[in-house]
Amino acid sequence: MSKYQHIQEEAYKANMQLPKLGLVLFTFGNVSAVDRDLGVFAIKPSGVPYEDLSPEKMVIVDFDGKTVEGTLRPSSDTLTHAVLYKHWEKIGGIVHTHSVYGTAWAQSQRDIPNYGTTHADHLTADIPCAPPMSDDMILGDYEYQTGFQIMNCFKDKGLSYEEVEMILVGNHAPFSWGKTADKAVYNSAVLETVAKMALLTEQINPQAPRLKDSLIKKHFERKHGPNSYYGQ
Repeated sequence: MSKYQHIQEEAYKANMQLPKLGLVLFTFGNVSAVDRDLGVFAIKPSGVPYEDLSPEKMVIVDFDGKTVEGTLRPSSDTLTHAVLYKHWEKIGGIVHTHSVYGTAWAQSQRDIPNYGTTHADHLTADIPCAPPMSDDMILGDYEYQTGFQIMNCFKDKGLSYEEVEMILVGNHAPFSWGKTADKAVYNSAVLETVAKMALLTEQINPQAPRLKDSLIKKHFERKHGPNSYYGQ
């Protein structure tokens, strides 16, 4: 039994949720799961159809993006995952998709405004969109630089990755993360749903206002605040 089996299982199960939730087409997405004590993460192999995946096919990679165990090539986005794990030490899982509505907002280079209580149930901020990558970064180590593109956006906007667990990469697509791979998938699904709702909101009323701060605070804190009362 491999000492990495637990994260291979976690990554496999999380990856298999993406097609079930309608978040990927063909092989357009990946999930990783980390073991910080071992200093490695398990990630989907590149270009392998979801129906052909198994826990054993999840590739084990270190925080420099080097393969530790596995015969398949890891996802082409591996270095982005590696950078985020290396610098954001409380992340346990990362998801990248090209889901339709989230990607449409990323291509528009717009933050997703907090228009309603569904959004506010999960975060108080707008979902940020990182500016498109500079030419120097594109011509360098592209996937590696994508990690810094994400982190630089959070720094510039004064956001905490522990509070806002999702982002749009401008002209690219969404990334999300969480304390576990399963939570990262949950956040990816939330992002896609909120993106769709925001688009429909603007189609119905192009002048729709952002949700007022008192409602944002109420809905977020009833689920996440010190006196939260949502759920069992």
